[in-house]
Amino acid sequence: MQKKILIVTDAWHPQVNGVVTTLTQTVRNLKKLGFLVKVINPENYRSIPCPTYSEISLSMTTPRRIYKEIAEFDPHSIHISTEGPLGWAARAVCKKKNFPFTTSYHTRFPEYIRMRLPIPLSLSYSVLRNFHNKASSIMVATRELQKELQERRFKNTCLWTRGVDTELFKPRSKDFLTADKPVFLYAGRVAVEKNIEAFLDLELPGTKYVVGDGPAKTQLEGKYPEVVFVGYQKGELLAKHLAAADVFVFPSKTDTFGVVMLEAMACGVPVAAYPVVGPAQVVRNGVTGCLDNDLKAAALNALKINPQACRTEAEKYSWKACTEQFLHNLSMSSKQFSCA
Repeated sequence: MQKKILIVTDAWHPQVNGVVTTLTQTVRNLKKLGFLVKVINPENYRSIPCPTYSEISLSMTTPRRIYKEIAEFDPHSIHISTEGPLGWAARAVCKKKNFPFTTSYHTRFPEYIRMRLPIPLSLSYSVLRNFHNKASSIMVATRELQKELQERRFKNTCLWTRGVDTELFKPRSKDFLTADKPVFLYAGRVAVEKNIEAFLDLELPGTKYVVGDGPAKTQLEGKYPEVVFVGYQKGELLAKHLAAADVFVFPSKTDTFGVVMLEAMACGVPVAAYPVVGPAQVVRNGVTGCLDNDLKAAALNALKINPQACRTEAEKYSWKACTEQFLHNLSMSSKQFSCA
């Protein structure tokens, strides 16, 4: 009998971020391995824009409707990927019906919320701890994040690392971008939590590029007219932009991993970042990029990095291995229930 896996996520296409990339690649590889996969996502629900972040949709649903979808699919495993409305509704169903489930911790929502509203971190983490601690496993991207969450009293954490598509993201012509060299490039959400201004404020030679969109884009375009903002890019166009850069600058201090750093490295582009959780687990300092509390020093020193070393390191990460790790974590929550 074909095994069935249900994934519930509030983050899905057309959003462009590491969570969506990870889930998309995981679903693709699960299907290659012969699993039947259903993704409950915002596409089939009426949604409203997230306050202060209109690019993100908040689905309007009820646990009763989520239960109906679960019952119709009758999965062997349930994974709740995000702590949004769909995630909370699915969690409520699983708790009420005693369905085992796993979760994953992708995003530092307490820190992101604190940047926008005067809500104590202790309160936000208490809410997230309540959400996740009912799961049989909480999947996290790095050992450092796992340790941090354990110190915050999150239970049953386990590793679920990330991968990169090395056929799409590969070294390409640097001539794709015609601006003055060297090119220092950021790709990702253009939002306050990404700390982008730490990059844009740097006095660097050449040209700075920002690839992506978000609530801060219009304001930053006006404040930094010398920076080239190109908006969202996907697939081949994203890969071409990354590969044409001389250094990929990742100014975030809150990301839990940062798949886009692997994508840049797969293109043979070194990374400049702060020595914090996320970059510290992806970048080999002095080999595939530079980590420094002085971001300008990191960016300039990254120009000296061997591009081939970046590509070689990225080739160690595969979505197949990532998916196998996901399956291992699901085994702790195999089907012990019936939706009948």
